[in-house]
Amino acid sequence: MIARNKRRYVNSRMGGAGILADQQPVLAKTIIDPDLPDSSLDAELASFVASATDRALFLTAPDGRIASWNRGAELLTGWRPEQVKGQSVALLYTVQDSGTGKPLSDRAAAAASTSPLRFEAWRIRKDGSEFLADVTIFALRNEDGSIRGFGQSVQDVTSRKATEQGLAEREMHVRSILATVPDAMVVIDERGVIVSFSAAAERLFGFTEAEVAGRNISMLMPNPDHDRHDDYIARYLASGERRIIGIGRVVVGRRRDGSSFPMELSVGEVNADGYRIFTGFIRDLTEQQQSELKLKELQSELIHVSRVSAMGTMASTLAHELNQPLTAIANYMEAARELLERPGEDVREYIEEAIEQSAKEALRAGQIVRRLRDFVARGEMTRRVESLPAMIEDASRLALTGARERGVRAFFHLDPAASEAFVDRVQIQQVLVNLIRNGVDAIGDRKIRDITISTSREPNGMIRLSVADTGAGLDPELAPQLFQAFASTKESGMGLGLSICRTIVEAHGGRIWVEDNPGGGTIFHFTVQSGETDDE
Repeated sequence: MIARNKRRYVNSRMGGAGILADQQPVLAKTIIDPDLPDSSLDAELASFVASATDRALFLTAPDGRIASWNRGAELLTGWRPEQVKGQSVALLYTVQDSGTGKPLSDRAAAAASTSPLRFEAWRIRKDGSEFLADVTIFALRNEDGSIRGFGQSVQDVTSRKATEQGLAEREMHVRSILATVPDAMVVIDERGVIVSFSAAAERLFGFTEAEVAGRNISMLMPNPDHDRHDDYIARYLASGERRIIGIGRVVVGRRRDGSSFPMELSVGEVNADGYRIFTGFIRDLTEQQQSELKLKELQSELIHVSRVSAMGTMASTLAHELNQPLTAIANYMEAARELLERPGEDVREYIEEAIEQSAKEALRAGQIVRRLRDFVARGEMTRRVESLPAMIEDASRLALTGARERGVRAFFHLDPAASEAFVDRVQIQQVLVNLIRNGVDAIGDRKIRDITISTSREPNGMIRLSVADTGAGLDPELAPQLFQAFASTKESGMGLGLSICRTIVEAHGGRIWVEDNPGGGTIFHFTVQSGETDDE
């Protein structure tokens, strides 16, 4: 009887429309206990709706007037039940939505749907503040299908959405880093399972992120690391002993095609709330090692050429060294001959000593000759058409090693019309290395530290190469003898470098000279024969 009267009261407030407690008792009775009377179900359902404080639950008439208002609605919006009952639900809508008829269109959409209408929209509190709401509207129908009213659920999701948006933005930020970081980056968990794989890592290893995500990082390693990596992680987790984390080292990686390559690996670790991840930054060292090998080969060739080129300058010195043992041999043998001409004297002992000393000096001369032969064992000059820019690049890379760390700047002004030269590549590179290094040494700690290497086409079928520095310039007294052997501007220099350069350049049919740099310093010029076919 009480429940029936309550239903009549609600019906009168809604203009004949039922309420949630009147609409749903049959369903609730079926779910809870089919033997419970309607009054018990009505009371339990009403108690459940009233106790919900995390969201607004309320009923409206078909025209949108509010018929019920639970405690959650009061806490969420600030309106008490007596303030909103009978008012249009439009008071919860923003001015913009109300102006476009959104309250009516939302009810129409719910009425046209056979299931609850759910969406997100901005709603208004009593104090005028807005909040993002998760809204559900359910049409309540009579037995003939006509609309009796609407049930609405409104939950504030502003904070949740802000958190989700923040997470999405952070994920986009991380993704942008993974897509643009120049070195390959791989993130794994403490089981060694790949969590993320950057675009650079995809290019380096040949796998896509989808192909490696969720798989063990050991797939990117050749043996023995492939089989031992899990043990490496387990040992670190157990002992905390760092062998690569935070240290970095050179290891070997394996590409998709099975090929191996050297790489520099640096690993960082993050431990957040007991969840541990490791981020590896990987740099392919293949090109670097090839460049280092090429550089070593070039250094070896240049050292050899330096030896060969030094022969012309050192010939007089070696002749002097050979002259000493040969003169000694001649003197000892002459003394022995004179002793043999003294009849009656016991000179055997002196003759034996003279012969013994002669033998020693002969051996000494032989050793000098052997050293000379070894020195020039690979010494013939072979000229061919070479790319001049490539030669300059190789030579400057070697000569400027360590110079950039000292603040030396290198500039190149290469004439496109002087791109090929008919030279012995290694010997001309030796000249360039010598001149560039001399320029770097001359710069010292001066304020302006520039080296300029330039080429230009000469009208006589020659190419001029110039190396300019911003050093202190030349000593006028030393300039005339600069290209002579044993003339040096360095305290510890032997004075053979420029003499060797002159020997090489002249052997190529060119000439070498020096002049003051107008901006301060020195410019060394030398010429070589052009390799262009149209030269006359």
